Amino acid sequence: MDAKDSDRLEETHEKAETEEPFDLDELLPAIGEFGRYQKLLLWLICLPACIPCGFCAFNQLFMTDVPEEYWCKIPELQNFSTEERKLYGIPIVEHDGLEEFSKCSRYAVDWKALLASNDSSSIIPNNSWPVEHCRDGWEFNSSTVISSIVIDYNLVCEYDIYPTLGLVALNTGGPVGVFLFGMLNDRAGRRTSYFCCLATLLFGSFITAASRSFSMWALSRVIVGLTIPAVYQIPFIIALELVGPNYRSFVTVMTCTFYTLSLMMLAGVTYLIRDWVELTFYTSVPFLLYFLYLFVMPESPRWLLMKGRLEEALQILEKMARINGKQFPAAFKSKLQLRVQAEKNRTEKRKEVSIGPFDLCRTPNMRLKTILITLNWFVNETVYLGLSYYGPSLGENQYLSFFLSSLVEIPSYLVCWVAMDRWGRRWPMCMLMILGGISCVATVVLPEDAVMETLCLYLLSKSMISASFLIIYPFAGELYPTQVRGVGIGTSSYIGGLGLIVIPFITYLGKENLILPLVIMGCVSVAGGFTGLRLPETLHHRLPQTLEEGELFGQDWTVDDCFRCMPSKKSPTGSYENLSLEPSDTALELNIGQPLVNGSGAGRGPGDARGTYSAATSTEKTPLEMARLRRQSMKRLVRQASTMDTQKTADGAMQLTYWF
Repeated sequence: MDAKDSDRLEETHEKAETEEPFDLDELLPAIGEFGRYQKLLLWLICLPACIPCGFCAFNQLFMTDVPEEYWCKIPELQNFSTEERKLYGIPIVEHDGLEEFSKCSRYAVDWKALLASNDSSSIIPNNSWPVEHCRDGWEFNSSTVISSIVIDYNLVCEYDIYPTLGLVALNTGGPVGVFLFGMLNDRAGRRTSYFCCLATLLFGSFITAASRSFSMWALSRVIVGLTIPAVYQIPFIIALELVGPNYRSFVTVMTCTFYTLSLMMLAGVTYLIRDWVELTFYTSVPFLLYFLYLFVMPESPRWLLMKGRLEEALQILEKMARINGKQFPAAFKSKLQLRVQAEKNRTEKRKEVSIGPFDLCRTPNMRLKTILITLNWFVNETVYLGLSYYGPSLGENQYLSFFLSSLVEIPSYLVCWVAMDRWGRRWPMCMLMILGGISCVATVVLPEDAVMETLCLYLLSKSMISASFLIIYPFAGELYPTQVRGVGIGTSSYIGGLGLIVIPFITYLGKENLILPLVIMGCVSVAGGFTGLRLPETLHHRLPQTLEEGELFGQDWTVDDCFRCMPSKKSPTGSYENLSLEPSDTALELNIGQPLVNGSGAGRGPGDARGTYSAATSTEKTPLEMARLRRQSMKRLVRQASTMDTQKTADGAMQLTYWF
């Protein structure tokens, strides 16, 4: 090779280097993937920042407690004792074979005239008296439920569905909030978005405490609902963007665990605080201290680089290296400057082809997988939240039941984290959904007084659906091709979120039949689990990157695959998330939008893996190709197993998705 060729090769090398989108994954190994800086950020900031989500998403369950005993209020009888008021003014009805005072009716008599003409001791109610609905409100036995919006706003009898509508209002705000805070997250940064989200959450909580009518209270719950998923996801994304690929699964599991711990803490708070207004303050005011994070929470360097704010990103990265005890690579600064400028120029010039949800349904195999993924997401999200809402209704102590229903999630997370690496994604997810659903349905064979047995089956089902819900996210991310992963997960999660609006009405059915909601949710879970068996396994397989590859992936599915619980070993083409430089991986690396230097690969599109593989293995690689391979291999995820990241944009930044 002469000097001219050498100079041309070096020039081509530098041009290719600057044209590659920047990615911090190649820098993190040098300055620490999970050093002291990331640990302090995770344990002291990002994980505690998840607690407001758990508190404010479920404190509403205890604001709407319904006293076991209530009856119509009769103003003319308020000078009498409680027993006399019920004896004189409330008819006796039969309920479940027992006689009791009616909760929703009273005698329709003129009490002023009756008391004026008769002595109270001579009044003897009889069944011939006319009956009417409660027109002056209700009286409540507050020995067990001291305070709730049900008592303050008289939400019983014909108004007993109103607390359910409050849950619907809370869940309706979620998808809207994720869209709004998602845009703010991308335009103003993760840090700004989080504190705006936290301020909105606290504002909604204060309006909740100040509410003087149900309509005002329901409006405040919509405001709180705007923030529920986003206030959990934003610190989670900050943590993911600052740790190396090896530790993203750990961060994900720990985030889920802290969220569950917040629910367990909420059970203790609600046990101690029985007044619903005070409960609102105790589960929101302490989070005003989180605004102190303004002084220590960093902005995401990935987002700063994406916006071209190089100096700010370098300050954070240099601080990270210093705290981690690492030396910041001097050459990286100049290299990053070139890449940032090249990225800005390329962003201004290029016109990316927009890909929408309808592109997922243009081909038969991809359409079927999209429908099944979305269906299973809907089932997991709906049943998980439904069981979470229903926890306080079971057992003899609603606070203990809610605590236990949260506690059983933690071991399920750890077990499924291990199971995913050994048995794949499909079988663990489907079997957990089916067995969890069977546990719910099995409650129908228990007698009505089998309270503890029903609670045990419920807890077993809750632990299983929690584990399957953790699996559906990485499973969907691996089934959707890289080209449409963001669109696919966003579409499935938003449609799945519609179940959050429906599920309160299912739990409402438990007022008449305690077992009915469990049976409905169990049947839905079993049906979803069986449909999931039709999806292809992703463990040990080369995952698709384009829509064309997505159509081919799983096309050879057969019924026998449903009965294969152990996934097949690694396919000959390997996995694009494997760091090895096997020929198969080489082929795929050269295939990602990069034509081969020698002419044998020129003109092939990114979906033609077979032609690219032939060119890469049948010719000797140039130094430029080897250098590119080394750089690109460092940017790939270290493991396919348990990859539970959010998806990235083309610029390397994590995207906010609706994942409750």
